[in-house]
Amino acid sequence: MVSLAVCFTFDEQPSASIFTGPQQQHGTFYEFRTYNIQPHLNAAFLKLTSEKIQLRTAHSELIGYWSVEYGGLNQVFHIWKYDSYAQRASVRAALAQDPSWIEQYISKAMPMLSSQDNEVTYLVPWSKLQKPPKDGGVFELATFLMKPGGPAVWGKAFQAAVGTHMGSGYAHSVGVFHSEFGQLNQVHVLWWYESADQRAAIRHKSHGDARVVAAVRESSAYLVSQKNKLMFPCSFSPIK
Repeated sequence: MVSLAVCFTFDEQPSASIFTGPQQQHGTFYEFRTYNIQPHLNAAFLKLTSEKIQLRTAHSELIGYWSVEYGGLNQVFHIWKYDSYAQRASVRAALAQDPSWIEQYISKAMPMLSSQDNEVTYLVPWSKLQKPPKDGGVFELATFLMKPGGPAVWGKAFQAAVGTHMGSGYAHSVGVFHSEFGQLNQVHVLWWYESADQRAAIRHKSHGDARVVAAVRESSAYLVSQKNKLMFPCSFSPIK
């Protein structure tokens, strides 16, 4: 049996669809950025970013910035919020003309990277961005690639799987995101745990829950592949 390998908690009842129309109408989106760092420069990159991140956050809102521990070596993952594509374009134009940003950070950071990737996502309508109950802990980014056709095809089953975990206390959801640009038909679930060992215990417990097993079995019929990564928040991350 294929397992979704993640636990869900939400405070709203499932609806018939998880189409992202209501969120897309107000324009707010979240850019996921993943940077792969040259192994011998990982510590130097994190130090530079910690010292100069204010040059970047002066232009737009940073949601969170993490260092990946499992599921990707020498890698950082960060989320930026934008109210519109026009705002993002304006921010990128301003950064390109910001001498402090270019001289103090970009000119030094870019040579430290081996690759960069980004993805535009929306929060699904039945999820909201929520900070963890306390600072510290670990974060899991679970990514599900669903069958083509979009939420109209697999949305009901995916949300039903989420619904089985409501009120269970298995984990704290930071947010559920649906891809708009990048790999399509992807859903990302960002979870917070007190520790990696707590996550392991919760995962073991959830696999013994008959409701979870039944819902995951139904949802996995629409699943193409899945992956995850465990991450630690950087000291300068707003969500930590």
